[in-house]
Amino acid sequence: MRSEKHQVLLFYKYVRLKNPEKVRDAQRLACEVLNLKGRIIVAPEGINGTLEGLTEDTQKYMAWMESQKKFRGISYKKSAGTGKAFSKQIVRARPEVVTARIKIDPLTTTGKYITAEKLHSWFEKKKEFYIVDMRNDYEYESGYFENFIPSGIHNFYDLPDVLPRLAHLKDKTIVTVCTGGIRCEKASGFLVENGFRDVYQLKDGIQTYMEKYPNQHFLGKLYVFDNRLTLGFNTDSKEHEIVGKCYHCGASSDNYVNCEYDICHYHYISCMDCLDQDLQLAFCKKECREEYLSNQFKSA
Repeated sequence: MRSEKHQVLLFYKYVRLKNPEKVRDAQRLACEVLNLKGRIIVAPEGINGTLEGLTEDTQKYMAWMESQKKFRGISYKKSAGTGKAFSKQIVRARPEVVTARIKIDPLTTTGKYITAEKLHSWFEKKKEFYIVDMRNDYEYESGYFENFIPSGIHNFYDLPDVLPRLAHLKDKTIVTVCTGGIRCEKASGFLVENGFRDVYQLKDGIQTYMEKYPNQHFLGKLYVFDNRLTLGFNTDSKEHEIVGKCYHCGASSDNYVNCEYDICHYHYISCMDCLDQDLQLAFCKKECREEYLSNQFKSA
């Protein structure tokens, strides 16, 4: 259940940071003072975060960030929180703000920006272009753009695997999309570096497009990396449709679950009817259920 008292911020900025550890410590302190929970990654290439807190406290956080030259001008994607989107605060310094494991510098090479408004007009005019969804495979199970091309990757660091899938589009207009925009900064630059001639990236990501044009050309709900799991706009309208399918029976569903078997933990969509009726747990396959029960018996 959403709460107007709470707000979730999704944000990033690619910027040179000489001392990520110092920035990490300052971010951690700010989150503690403002009672914000979520995840922030700081790296030499910038900052990437998702935070939830009381709306007034998230406003104070944004004002504090804007007061710092290196973080000025960040575009924050805002959505209603639940007060329980995150269970704790995690602030870490890492080599990259989003792990690609290949040399891509969005500050020097990236795709052209296309706004939500411009992309919507392209859809309406039926312009020839190709949406490439750069999210991980499980993320676009619950929602996606019309006629999109899936990345086919399970982790962003598998980005090179996308090239054979798109080889026939090197001379076409491509628009890369992702949740908030951060992965597209690198993904679009990667395509440019590999000879694609007309590459765009959706500015501020799918969330911004959905908020401005709910249920128009983006179908279903947006997968998000917090306890809400999915995010939708105007989901009560007749235009909204559930596009996710139960992994087991194919019924319409956007209910994400984790396979209960520790070694698996496959993240997938399952309708309530296909949860294990005896254990009331989720298993992606019979072997995982058997291994789970075997381990439970051994530890008893």
